[in-house]
Amino acid sequence: MSNIALCAAPHLRVMLCGTALLLLSCGERPPREPGAATDTGPPAAPAQADSVAEERATIHDASGRELGTLTIRGTESGIAISGALHGLPPGTHGIHLHDVGRCEAPFESAGNHWNPTNRQHGSQNPGGPHFGDLPNLTVTGDSSASVQATTPGGALRGVNALLDQDGAAVVIHAGPDDEKTDPSGNSGGRLACGVISGGA
Repeated sequence: MSNIALCAAPHLRVMLCGTALLLLSCGERPPREPGAATDTGPPAAPAQADSVAEERATIHDASGRELGTLTIRGTESGIAISGALHGLPPGTHGIHLHDVGRCEAPFESAGNHWNPTNRQHGSQNPGGPHFGDLPNLTVTGDSSASVQATTPGGALRGVNALLDQDGAAVVIHAGPDDEKTDPSGNSGGRLACGVISGGA
Protein backbone atom coordinates (compact mmCIF):
# COMPACT_ATOMS: atom_id res chain seq x y z
CA MET A 1 0.00 0.00 0.00
CA SER A 2 1.44 3.41 -0.90
CA ASN A 3 2.15 6.25 1.52
CA ILE A 4 -0.61 8.21 -0.17
CA ALA A 5 -3.10 5.48 0.49
CA LEU A 6 -2.00 5.23 4.13
CA CYS A 7 -2.36 8.96 4.58
CA ALA A 8 -5.79 8.77 3.06
CA ALA A 9 -6.78 5.99 5.39
CA PRO A 10 -5.50 6.74 8.91
CA HIS A 11 -7.57 3.89 10.36
CA LEU A 12 -5.35 1.45 8.41
CA ARG A 13 -2.24 2.89 10.09
CA VAL A 14 -3.79 2.17 13.47
CA MET A 15 -4.62 -1.41 12.46
CA LEU A 16 -1.09 -2.08 11.15
CA CYS A 17 0.57 -0.68 14.27
CA GLY A 18 -1.78 -2.67 16.50
CA THR A 19 -0.95 -5.89 14.63
CA ALA A 20 2.80 -5.29 15.03
CA LEU A 21 2.45 -4.70 18.78
CA LEU A 22 0.32 -7.84 19.13
CA LEU A 23 2.97 -9.97 17.40
CA LEU A 24 5.72 -8.63 19.68
CA SER A 25 3.63 -9.21 22.81
CA CYS A 26 2.99 -12.83 21.78
CA GLY A 27 6.63 -13.71 22.12
CA GLU A 28 8.21 -12.94 18.77
CA ARG A 29 11.77 -11.79 19.32
CA PRO A 30 14.15 -9.97 17.04
CA PRO A 31 16.75 -12.17 15.33
CA ARG A 32 19.97 -12.78 17.31
CA GLU A 33 23.23 -11.29 16.27
CA PRO A 34 25.62 -13.84 14.71
CA GLY A 35 27.69 -15.52 17.44
CA ALA A 36 25.31 -14.49 20.25
CA ALA A 37 24.80 -16.97 23.11
CA THR A 38 21.72 -19.16 22.90
CA ASP A 39 19.44 -20.31 25.71
CA THR A 40 20.18 -23.92 26.63
CA GLY A 41 17.88 -24.33 29.63
CA PRO A 42 18.92 -24.61 33.29
CA PRO A 43 22.59 -25.41 33.99
CA ALA A 44 23.44 -29.07 34.43
CA ALA A 45 23.93 -30.33 37.97
CA PRO A 46 27.61 -30.54 38.94
CA ALA A 47 29.19 -33.97 38.79
CA GLN A 48 29.58 -35.81 42.06
CA ALA A 49 33.18 -35.06 43.01
CA ASP A 50 33.17 -37.97 45.44
CA SER A 51 32.74 -40.46 42.59
CA VAL A 52 36.29 -39.72 41.41
CA ALA A 53 37.98 -38.81 44.70
CA GLU A 54 40.69 -41.15 45.94
CA GLU A 55 42.64 -41.52 49.16
CA ARG A 56 45.39 -43.88 50.29
CA ALA A 57 46.05 -45.99 53.36
CA THR A 58 49.48 -47.54 53.94
CA ILE A 59 49.02 -50.63 56.10
CA HIS A 60 51.48 -51.46 58.92
CA ASP A 61 51.60 -54.30 61.42
CA ALA A 62 52.16 -53.81 65.16
CA SER A 63 55.94 -53.75 64.70
CA GLY A 64 55.68 -50.91 62.18
CA ARG A 65 56.48 -53.08 59.14
CA GLU A 66 54.82 -51.84 55.94
CA LEU A 67 52.46 -54.38 54.37
CA GLY A 68 51.25 -52.47 51.31
CA THR A 69 49.00 -49.58 50.30
CA LEU A 70 45.27 -49.57 49.67
CA THR A 71 43.31 -47.13 47.51
CA ILE A 72 40.02 -45.85 48.92
CA ARG A 73 37.72 -44.45 46.24
CA GLY A 74 34.25 -42.93 46.37
CA THR A 75 31.65 -44.53 44.07
CA GLU A 76 27.94 -43.96 43.44
CA SER A 77 26.97 -46.78 45.81
CA GLY A 78 29.61 -46.63 48.55
CA ILE A 79 33.37 -46.72 48.94
CA ALA A 80 35.65 -49.07 47.01
CA ILE A 81 38.86 -50.38 48.61
CA SER A 82 41.51 -51.98 46.43
CA GLY A 83 45.18 -52.91 46.48
CA ALA A 84 47.70 -55.63 47.29
CA LEU A 85 49.12 -56.59 50.68
CA HIS A 86 51.93 -58.89 51.77
CA GLY A 87 53.46 -60.19 54.99
CA LEU A 88 50.16 -61.20 56.59
CA PRO A 89 49.48 -64.59 58.21
CA PRO A 90 47.84 -66.96 55.70
CA GLY A 91 44.15 -67.54 56.28
CA THR A 92 40.94 -65.54 56.53
CA HIS A 93 40.88 -62.15 58.25
CA GLY A 94 38.23 -59.58 59.03
CA ILE A 95 38.86 -56.16 57.47
CA HIS A 96 36.91 -53.04 58.36
CA LEU A 97 36.85 -49.26 58.08
CA HIS A 98 37.17 -47.62 61.49
CA ASP A 99 36.09 -44.23 62.81
CA VAL A 100 39.42 -42.66 63.78
CA GLY A 101 42.52 -42.01 61.69
CA ARG A 102 45.05 -43.21 64.29
CA CYS A 103 47.04 -46.43 64.10
CA GLU A 104 48.97 -46.89 67.35
CA ALA A 105 49.56 -50.56 68.17
CA PRO A 106 47.56 -52.51 69.22
CA PHE A 107 45.35 -50.27 67.07
CA GLU A 108 42.53 -49.66 69.55
CA SER A 109 43.29 -46.02 68.71
CA ALA A 110 41.35 -46.50 65.45
CA GLY A 111 38.11 -46.56 67.43
CA ASN A 112 34.98 -48.47 66.46
CA HIS A 113 33.73 -49.51 63.06
CA TRP A 114 32.57 -46.65 60.86
CA ASN A 115 28.82 -46.75 61.46
CA PRO A 116 27.10 -43.40 60.69
CA THR A 117 23.63 -44.99 60.45
CA ASN A 118 23.84 -46.75 63.86
CA ARG A 119 23.34 -50.27 62.52
CA GLN A 120 24.57 -53.55 63.99
CA HIS A 121 27.56 -55.45 62.66
CA GLY A 122 27.50 -57.83 59.75
CA SER A 123 25.86 -58.41 56.38
CA GLN A 124 24.09 -61.48 57.84
CA ASN A 125 22.74 -59.56 60.82
CA PRO A 126 19.10 -58.41 60.34
CA GLY A 127 20.05 -55.17 62.08
CA GLY A 128 23.18 -54.62 60.00
CA PRO A 129 25.50 -53.91 58.46
CA HIS A 130 27.84 -51.11 59.47
CA PHE A 131 29.02 -49.05 56.50
CA GLY A 132 32.54 -49.99 57.63
CA ASP A 133 31.90 -53.73 57.28
CA LEU A 134 33.77 -55.40 54.41
CA PRO A 135 33.97 -59.00 53.15
CA ASN A 136 36.67 -61.16 54.71
CA LEU A 137 40.21 -60.89 53.39
CA THR A 138 41.86 -64.11 52.20
CA VAL A 139 45.64 -64.29 52.59
CA THR A 140 47.33 -66.96 50.48
CA GLY A 141 50.11 -69.32 51.50
CA ASP A 142 52.78 -66.85 50.40
CA SER A 143 51.34 -64.26 52.85
CA SER A 144 49.93 -62.03 50.07
CA ALA A 145 46.39 -60.80 49.56
CA SER A 146 44.46 -58.92 46.90
CA VAL A 147 41.89 -56.48 48.26
CA GLN A 148 38.80 -55.71 46.17
CA ALA A 149 35.81 -54.66 48.29
CA THR A 150 33.01 -52.09 48.42
CA THR A 151 31.20 -50.79 51.48
CA PRO A 152 27.41 -51.19 51.68
CA GLY A 153 26.95 -47.41 51.63
CA GLY A 154 28.31 -44.03 52.67
CA ALA A 155 30.71 -41.63 51.00
CA LEU A 156 34.20 -40.25 51.46
CA ARG A 157 32.77 -36.78 52.09
CA GLY A 158 29.30 -35.27 52.30
CA VAL A 159 26.31 -37.20 53.65
CA ASN A 160 27.33 -40.19 55.84
CA ALA A 161 30.98 -39.26 55.30
CA LEU A 162 33.89 -41.50 56.22
CA LEU A 163 36.36 -38.61 56.38
CA ASP A 164 35.51 -36.24 59.22
CA GLN A 165 37.69 -34.17 61.54
CA ASP A 166 39.50 -37.16 63.06
CA GLY A 167 39.90 -39.09 59.80
CA ALA A 168 39.45 -42.85 59.42
CA ALA A 169 41.44 -46.07 59.25
CA VAL A 170 41.51 -49.53 57.68
CA VAL A 171 41.98 -52.31 60.24
CA ILE A 172 42.79 -55.97 59.55
CA HIS A 173 41.90 -58.47 62.29
CA ALA A 174 43.62 -61.65 63.40
CA GLY A 175 40.66 -63.94 62.65
CA PRO A 176 37.73 -64.26 60.26
CA ASP A 177 34.63 -62.10 60.58
CA ASP A 178 31.48 -64.19 61.10
CA GLU A 179 29.52 -61.30 59.50
CA LYS A 180 26.78 -61.34 62.14
CA THR A 181 28.07 -60.84 65.69
CA ASP A 182 27.99 -57.29 67.02
CA PRO A 183 30.22 -55.30 67.27
CA SER A 184 33.04 -56.81 65.14
CA GLY A 185 32.09 -60.30 64.00
CA ASN A 186 34.25 -62.14 66.56
CA SER A 187 37.22 -61.38 64.33
CA GLY A 188 39.77 -61.24 67.11
CA GLY A 189 42.55 -58.76 67.81
CA ARG A 190 43.70 -55.98 65.51
CA LEU A 191 46.56 -57.27 63.42
CA ALA A 192 47.35 -54.34 61.11
CA CYS A 193 46.16 -50.79 60.48
CA GLY A 194 46.43 -47.94 57.99
CA VAL A 195 45.39 -44.31 58.30
CA ILE A 196 43.32 -43.00 55.42
CA SER A 197 45.24 -39.91 54.38
CA GLY A 198 42.39 -37.55 53.54
CA GLY A 199 40.71 -35.21 55.98
CA ALA A 200 37.31 -33.52 56.19
